[in-house]
Amino acid sequence: MIDNVARDALSHRLPNYHLALQARGYETAHIGKWHMGNDGKPRPGYDHWVSFDGHGRLHDPKLNENGRTVQHSGYITDILNRKAAQFVSRPRRRPWSLFFAHKAVHPDAEQASDGTLTLTRDGGYKPAERHRDLYRGCVFPAKPNMLAPEQVVKRKPAWSEAFELKRSKRSRAALAAIQAGTQEEIRLRAAMMAAVDEGVGRLFEALESSGQLDDTVMLFFGDNGYFFGEHALGPERRFAYEEGIRSPFTLRYPRRVKAGTRIRDLVICQDIAPTLIQLAGGRPARHIQGRSLLPLLAGKRAGWRRSFLIEYWAENALPWLVGMSYKAIRTDRYKYIHWVNRGRNGELDELYDLDLDPFELANRSRSPRYAGIRERLHRELRRQVADAHGL
Repeated sequence: MIDNVARDALSHRLPNYHLALQARGYETAHIGKWHMGNDGKPRPGYDHWVSFDGHGRLHDPKLNENGRTVQHSGYITDILNRKAAQFVSRPRRRPWSLFFAHKAVHPDAEQASDGTLTLTRDGGYKPAERHRDLYRGCVFPAKPNMLAPEQVVKRKPAWSEAFELKRSKRSRAALAAIQAGTQEEIRLRAAMMAAVDEGVGRLFEALESSGQLDDTVMLFFGDNGYFFGEHALGPERRFAYEEGIRSPFTLRYPRRVKAGTRIRDLVICQDIAPTLIQLAGGRPARHIQGRSLLPLLAGKRAGWRRSFLIEYWAENALPWLVGMSYKAIRTDRYKYIHWVNRGRNGELDELYDLDLDPFELANRSRSPRYAGIRERLHRELRRQVADAHGL
């Protein structure tokens, strides 16, 4: 596992699937956020590069375009949308691949090389001006797991120290700056997504007008979820509860996938690389984690994964999370979370039966009825950690 900071040099040497696509004759591009390391310079594997340092800026950003710094004016989502549409519309004889990663829906922030995160003076969630009032007055429904910290700790005692640290003056100031856990935060982030949605439409139009739409594999996905008060959490999006790990994943390719197809098996972001390499006629290298989705898309479910590993190591970005490292396993029905630095002999670990408890309110880790399930999940967790071959 690798974090987002103090990795500038290493991130220039990491293998990625675009290197495999380049080897098969593809013209490759990265447009948008990179954030494995804080510098926005071009990485190996890309013929065309548009990115920015760290988190970037929502307005009037400086972009690194193929190694050259270019000052832009305007809203970054609109600028990146335009760059992406221009790339896919370009006349060419070679096949192409574009990885397009928006800054939205993040606020402006500065991240030091040690991971320390500071919101800029005017930080916060900022939609495009035309979308500022898009959801004004809207009230988003509350969920049963939107609880106060003291209620969460009764069910999840591993969080006791973190919630105490979260009450510090510094932590409260950081959370207030982004209106964490409020209806206004949800409204603003939803409004920021409107410009992303417009960009997706613009890409469809560019592909259709150039005759490429039905010959293009389109993937839309998020790299993590988010909390809007569930389990008393907000920007702590790296945690293993459902709101943190479930994210959109949509694939369009009429030549191979029938419209309306819905896959309910366990699919993870690591599956993207082997899927695209195989679609390009290649064979994924043995070191590539994940599995090609092509068998699932063809209705062949036999032998598919029955669980996957989730892990997180505490970092400096959110200082109240010190000591909250975990390793977890998720199956189609159960989730087991092992807190690496909390409790002795797993006494603070968590186990959820998602069929009976989709909001993860009832920790069954100490329930005699679930003792066998806990032991089985713990063995599977150890196996997957051993197989992960971390850095």
